[in-house]
Amino acid sequence: MIDGPYFVLTVLGVLGTGLVAGVFCGFSTFVMKGLASLPPAQGVAAMNAINVAALTPAFMIVFVGSAVLCAVLAVVTFVLWPDAGTVELLVGSGLYLFGTFGVTAVANVPRNDALLKMDPGAPETATYWRSYVREWTIWNHIRAVASAGAAVSYVLALT
Repeated sequence: MIDGPYFVLTVLGVLGTGLVAGVFCGFSTFVMKGLASLPPAQGVAAMNAINVAALTPAFMIVFVGSAVLCAVLAVVTFVLWPDAGTVELLVGSGLYLFGTFGVTAVANVPRNDALLKMDPGAPETATYWRSYVREWTIWNHIRAVASAGAAVSYVLALT
């Protein structure tokens, strides 16, 4: 059984990865659909505003803090190699670090950066917007599932 500070770290891992999963789930299930239903110029402008607003300390603490916490949990697990929960802790850390944080860095952020550089009213932006919504949302589904999987894996490590 996991106990002491290790238990606290794991519970914080459940909370952080679960919160991020909820944010990404909301985007996948209704935010992106709502933005896609707008005229392209309005959808692009709204998404750009959301992407800028997402860089607030409140979200970044949860998002980046969860990545740091997952890395700490992985290192501590390798060092301590506990009798229980080892596989679940390593799987949870891997899911979040690669499936959430990594996917964000290599798939979602580059698309956001490209969108931010475009003129919302330009015809080529309308064309890009359609593919952006489709591709960004697919990658976001992956992030949501990976975050939720990390949270579940950490919960299993506690049982």
